Amino acid sequence: MKVTRLEVLRASWFMWVKVHTDEGISGIGDLHGGSGGVGDPAAVRAGVEMCGDYLVGKDPLQVENHWQHMFRMCLFRGGADLMAAIGSVDMALWDIAGKAAGLPVHRLLGGPVRDRVKVYGHLVGDSPEAMAENALSMKEKGFKALRFYPLGPFSEGVPDSYTGIVRRVVSFVEAVREAVGPDLDLMIDVVCRLTPPEAIAVGRAIEPYGLFFFEDPIEPDNIDVMAMVAERQPVPIATGERLYTIYQFRELLNKKAAAYIRPDPSVSGGITNLKKMAAQAEAQYVGIVPHNPCTPVMTAANLQICGAVHNVPVLEYTANEHRSPKCDVVNRLPEFRDGFLMVPKGPGLGIELDEKALKRFPPERHSRAPVMAGDGSLRDY
Repeated sequence: MKVTRLEVLRASWFMWVKVHTDEGISGIGDLHGGSGGVGDPAAVRAGVEMCGDYLVGKDPLQVENHWQHMFRMCLFRGGADLMAAIGSVDMALWDIAGKAAGLPVHRLLGGPVRDRVKVYGHLVGDSPEAMAENALSMKEKGFKALRFYPLGPFSEGVPDSYTGIVRRVVSFVEAVREAVGPDLDLMIDVVCRLTPPEAIAVGRAIEPYGLFFFEDPIEPDNIDVMAMVAERQPVPIATGERLYTIYQFRELLNKKAAAYIRPDPSVSGGITNLKKMAAQAEAQYVGIVPHNPCTPVMTAANLQICGAVHNVPVLEYTANEHRSPKCDVVNRLPEFRDGFLMVPKGPGLGIELDEKALKRFPPERHSRAPVMAGDGSLRDY
């Protein structure tokens, strides 16, 4: 079997890579880094083209060897755009390998270690009351874990006082906790918008509410400072969706900067690299909670990883929100049962893109509005 071509497919602000072979078997991967909200679409497509220049004519089943070549053929390695290209191609190669073997990918990775994965849904609401109402609705749908943004929509600024930030976060956390009761797992994400003192104060203020984790409290670039924040506030830290190599995650883990790491299968180099990151984390008794904000193709890849990795406590899941491009571009959604997603048992990733459905969602660039502080200065996007 030989690779014949790589194809980039688009719908709405989502992108995928399809790897074709001369035996009619193809594989797909979620090109999350091409969304515009993560990387530059043109740069990511150029990365896919570069991977194609290497892969065409080669045996797609030599997945690890191809990963090493695609990663190392750039002298200045890393970067979200290139790693997203490598990651999506890697997912597609594993999809081909599973289909060729007639097995789900998690079997090729040594699994299964579980047959279902606990998932958390996303909450929405512009006020504590609205967020609490949405939490009750999600609980009624069967979710046993929920995550939300207590600082409000991405387009809104943060409160213009130190105590105002703390009060806002506490008001949302308190409302949601009172609505769902003590036994449902809750997580918050402030999307890297806080300073270290603000993050420490927020973590201490929300300690009584028993959160599962506090995600991305500060900007992710200085891991020493992230470790300081993790040490000085009591809520477990989850971070890592903006990191993309095993070397970055090694530093994060060695400095005890996170209780849960959050690599993205696309941006962090695919299934091959996430398996290695999970092993690094397992050695430190740290959980891996893969980043999973995009389409069911990404969810399928994550479920295959979770089916073969021991230290996965929970998985992000957003396709339940019924945003049409997230749900209507594949032949099936994973089975949701009582707060869990069942690990697919079909060959490969266990899912296929519906290319006819893609035409209903014209390509568009996704962008995030800047987040401003009260004095007009910029917070992290």
